[in-house]
Amino acid sequence: MSADELRRGPVADEIRRHRLVVVLRRVEPRSALLSLAAELADAGGRIFEITLDGRSAADDLAALRSDLAARDDGPHLVGAGTVMTATQVDAALDAGADFGVAPILDAGVLRTAIDAGLPFIPGALTPTEIAGAWSAGATFVKLFPASAVGPSAIRELRGPLPEIELIPTGGIDRSNAASFLDAGAAAVGIGGAITRADPGHRRELVRAIANL
Repeated sequence: MSADELRRGPVADEIRRHRLVVVLRRVEPRSALLSLAAELADAGGRIFEITLDGRSAADDLAALRSDLAARDDGPHLVGAGTVMTATQVDAALDAGADFGVAPILDAGVLRTAIDAGLPFIPGALTPTEIAGAWSAGATFVKLFPASAVGPSAIRELRGPLPEIELIPTGGIDRSNAASFLDAGAAAVGIGGAITRADPGHRRELVRAIANL
């Protein structure tokens, strides 16, 4: 599958539609991960990312996919985050990941994912890095860390680079998520602001983005 086909495919369309990627980093034990994801799915969360830097991350990803598939409010997507090597691309595919995400651009890792038909979202920060990631076939480009540049960067980048779809991640919370989306982001990635919040606040955040 080509990069353009992945950009036009059902996974990319679901990310554009729901506009929120819930990043679940090292939520342990697995029972806590599954319980948290179920709570967030009840609130409207549909796109989840399990980072592969946890001890049992690939197995956790597979377990979460199975849990979410049993619900009647889908579809839900579960991707693999912090994918830094070709070996991790293989692990993500074996676990059934719907997409992959990385904090950096490694052209070899990106090519491995595309060749395998896995939508992939590498990280970049500068205009040169962002354009390079898109030219290399990124499905979306993860603007990271988004807190270093703010929502105005999305608006400015879309002037000369309107074709590049950005997903800002890092430092995004209830106070600025809407601003990033209003500036033209395809979606936002939110981790700590959700996982560290109390249940009421994290459900409110997910619902707020779902209703934007």
